Formats: sequence, structure tokens, C-alpha cells
Amino acid sequence: MRTRKGHARRRARKRLFQEVKGNYGARGKLVKMATETLFRARAFAFRDRRFKKREFRSLWITRVTAACEARGIRYSQFIHGLALAQVSLNRKSLSELAIHSPHVFDELVKIAQEAAASAVKA
Repeated sequence: MRTRKGHARRRARKRLFQEVKGNYGARGKLVKMATETLFRARAFAFRDRRFKKREFRSLWITRVTAACEARGIRYSQFIHGLALAQVSLNRKSLSELAIHSPHVFDELVKIAQEAAASAVKA
């Protein structure tokens, strides 16, 4: 007598439907569509885990740019000044400082401006 996949197939389908639970219409009810949905979902998840990092860096730069413009300095000048002053803070930290501790960010702007001015004189 040949062996059949009864229990294993049922378990696989159950696992599949558990993962696609909540999808609209046939995507959560039919095996073929559920499988395709799951493949696409996993592909997008893989891609977007990397894309999220780019998106956040872009957001932090936008926030720091806005904070710099409010203080009368360009973003590029600010970052260059910090590099000259050997202040190594990443964009995320700068963004958080600009939002939650504006007085500290003001000090950083002063430091960057002084470092840039001394580099021009030298």
C-alpha cells in the first residue's frame, strides 16, 4: 500500500492559513492564493527591513536640517563644523537632541560655527 500525505498536508495547510490569517477574501481562504500572498509578504518584509533604515536616516537628516535652518546655519555647514570639532554624534542622536533638548543643540551649533570659523582663518 502506498503512503499518503494526509496528516502532513493538513498540518502544512493549517500552518499556512495561520500565517495568512486576516488577509482579505481568497488570500486568507484558498491554498494557492494564500501561498502566493505569503511569498509576497515575506519578500516585502525582507526588502523593507533594509528600506526602513534608509527611511529613518532620511527622516533624521530632515529634522536636523529644519533645526539648523531655525538657527541660521545650513545642514552641510553644521555637519562639517562638527567634524572639524571632532564631535562624533550620529544623525539619530542629533535629531533627538534637536527635538528634546534644544538648548544642547544650540551649544552644538555654536561649537560647529566656531570650528568652521577657526578652520577658515587657519
